[in-house]
Amino acid sequence: MSQHERRLSLGAFLMNYGHHIAAWRHPESSKVRPIDLAFYQDCALAAERGKFDMIFLADNNSIPLIEDLRTNVSFLQPEALTMLSALAGVTSYIGLAGTASTTFNEPYSLARRLSTLDHISGGRAAWNVVTSTKDAEARNFGSAALMEHGKRYERAEEFMRAVTGLWDSWEEDAVVVDRKGIVFADTDKIHRVHHQGEYFRIEGPLNMPRSPQGKPVIIEAGTSAAGQRLAARTADVVFTACEDKAEAIRYYQRFKSLLTEYGREPDDVKVMPGLLVFIGESEEEAWESRQMWSELILPEAAVKYLSQLLNTDLSGYPADGPLPDLPKEGNSSRAVMIIESAKRSGMTIQELGRHYAVARGHMTVTGSPEQIADLIEDWFRSGACDGFNVMAPILPSGLERFVDSVVPLLQRREIFRTEYSGRTLREHLGIGLR
Repeated sequence: MSQHERRLSLGAFLMNYGHHIAAWRHPESSKVRPIDLAFYQDCALAAERGKFDMIFLADNNSIPLIEDLRTNVSFLQPEALTMLSALAGVTSYIGLAGTASTTFNEPYSLARRLSTLDHISGGRAAWNVVTSTKDAEARNFGSAALMEHGKRYERAEEFMRAVTGLWDSWEEDAVVVDRKGIVFADTDKIHRVHHQGEYFRIEGPLNMPRSPQGKPVIIEAGTSAAGQRLAARTADVVFTACEDKAEAIRYYQRFKSLLTEYGREPDDVKVMPGLLVFIGESEEEAWESRQMWSELILPEAAVKYLSQLLNTDLSGYPADGPLPDLPKEGNSSRAVMIIESAKRSGMTIQELGRHYAVARGHMTVTGSPEQIADLIEDWFRSGACDGFNVMAPILPSGLERFVDSVVPLLQRREIFRTEYSGRTLREHLGIGLR
């Protein structure tokens, strides 16, 4: 696909009050409730007004330490697929992407829930595939600790094969509804799965017809080496975290070349880094706003949040000292990124906490709408990404500012749509079925 034909993809990453750790303390959050359908409706409709490809909900299954809720509300999230099902009824075009773990779900029930979302939304469902990374989640599902890192990925790969088999168990034209001939479905086009693996045994087929997209869009993180290979085989979209353009270009080129090893084309998978935006009418105003946000971060909250990201309690270490040596093996890709960043930068625990509490390792841009549009266009045209997963520090107002001030600039530069040309998420992204 030529540079002229390429179109930017945009997702809106939704997270209760917003992505900044102190969003709940901001005056604009006074009327927001973290688990509120009306709040999520406002966010979804703002993104759809901005012609975004999708909205995206993360998910987790634990609160590691109840005491953390004094300062950190990031644990408070609705079950993603339930909320997205409610949002399907008030939106018409926007893609609906939700996170669900392969570690603490079963393939049949999850395949059924995602297929249901794809049906009721008219083909707008997407699944962000993750493996769980916290022992606190394991303790909520009957285990003392998580299974070993390699085993989690083995289970995830088998989980993906089983779910895909279930989605494929009905051929597209299996439903006949011949009332005169008394035939509802052509049973030659409905197939048992007969999945027999190390982790799952599933007979199938799924108890509902093939969904509008055939299969929901598959989203993965694709940061670690194992994650990149899994994504190259199975993903339609890769969400990444990268703060440096040169590094992003290297990742983009490396990942796109990896696709060919699995018989896929570079355009088959969209690479979309996270992007946290502080917008002001001028650069000066934007930086003043960001400074105000920084002052809302409690020092102890920053360290606790860093502990959460690293899966390690840092409270016993001096906040003005270096990060202790932590194991990379078996840790999350986000934790590994922070560990490597700490070694390069020499930042203290407190400095790391304040840095990652803002955007969790995603790129942060501060400036006027024109400056933000410049950066987005530069990364897109330079081959650093196919689009961005936009993270507003506060919701819904931060997303509305982006839609009203930045999106029109991207449209005028002819890199982003002015209208939807299709109804399904696959059509928005310009990707087909495999």
